[in-house]
Amino acid sequence: MERAYSYRFYPTPEQESLLRRTLGCVRLVYNKALHERTQGWYERQERISYNQTSSMLTEWKKQEDLSFLSEVSSVPLQQSLRHLQTAFTNFFDGRAKYPSFKKKRNGGNAEFTKSAFKFKDGQIYLAKCSEPLAIRWSRQLPFGVEPSTVTVRFHPSGRWHISIRFDDPTIKPLPAIDKAIGLDCGISSLIITSDGEKVSNPRHLKKHLKKLRQAQKNLSRKEKGSKNREKARIKVAKIHAKITDCRQDHLHKLSSRLVRENQTIVVEDLAVKNMVKNHKLAQAISDASWGELTRQLAYKCRWYGRNYIEIERWFPSSKRCSSCGYIADKLPLNIREWSCTCGATHDRDINASKNILAAGLAVSVCGATVRPEQSKSVKAGAKSPLGKKQKPKS
Repeated sequence: MERAYSYRFYPTPEQESLLRRTLGCVRLVYNKALHERTQGWYERQERISYNQTSSMLTEWKKQEDLSFLSEVSSVPLQQSLRHLQTAFTNFFDGRAKYPSFKKKRNGGNAEFTKSAFKFKDGQIYLAKCSEPLAIRWSRQLPFGVEPSTVTVRFHPSGRWHISIRFDDPTIKPLPAIDKAIGLDCGISSLIITSDGEKVSNPRHLKKHLKKLRQAQKNLSRKEKGSKNREKARIKVAKIHAKITDCRQDHLHKLSSRLVRENQTIVVEDLAVKNMVKNHKLAQAISDASWGELTRQLAYKCRWYGRNYIEIERWFPSSKRCSSCGYIADKLPLNIREWSCTCGATHDRDINASKNILAAGLAVSVCGATVRPEQSKSVKAGAKSPLGKKQKPKS
């Protein structure tokens, strides 16, 4: 299994100068290639490929005003073109939006393959750097592994991180257990299990929102281009980084516990992008990070030999009685408990998680969708199998 460890490191002034120039060159090459591909389509109806942009990069290095591109390692520049090709592939397949230009204020990253770094005596030497990076090894790499790629990231708050990717032979399936669980995602409670457990939502953004608003107000009052504005921007970025770190830490601990304690995990395929269009709930839904939680559950189940099942979003998990199967006509969000005609009284969320578990087990056994009459209907909201065309003109 491939995995990556992320570490914080503290570059020397010489290393930081080189890395900042590398990130700037990577951003420039990516943006120029994106511009050429966009203009090529609008002006000549021509789709420019990765090989063509690679040839353009060679010509750009020969230009006098772009000669500085040769002062940094060529590998991150080439990798940025590959990332752009991946972005276009995802766009044409309907998995992502049209690629956007990279901005300096968002930090940046540069990927180094094996030919552009050296791993020796537990230290990382990047291309054109004579000294190893001062990495804070919060955990050691498994014995005997060789990194395949390393990615250097610069956060807007001023932190440097390095992500080391390698093939981990230590990942092995956990002992099988006879337990299955259904999960229903919520806002007041982050998840509700079919066992009746409710995991509270820590609401990390809400905890820091007052401090964040004050920092953003201070930033808006500073003169653009001034040093005080840059200081205020870094303060805002540090608060955002704190929120992100707290959220990631909680989600990783929660997902690891669920995978460790259950053999089968069933969740609902939620359309989070559509749900955040509700402006009254958008902030709370984004803060809960349901998509990140399900992503972590998916790959951790794959790592440790667990069963991960997603049921389609059209399944009426809340309106269906888990005792008799009766489906209520309407069930507004403000109704948290309801009684069925069979006499059973349900907690809305626990009832939904029980139905999700039952539906997931049925899908795993029968190999069919929960609602075959609607699951493949574009009218019901399914994506069209056809890919997207070029970006429409604005």
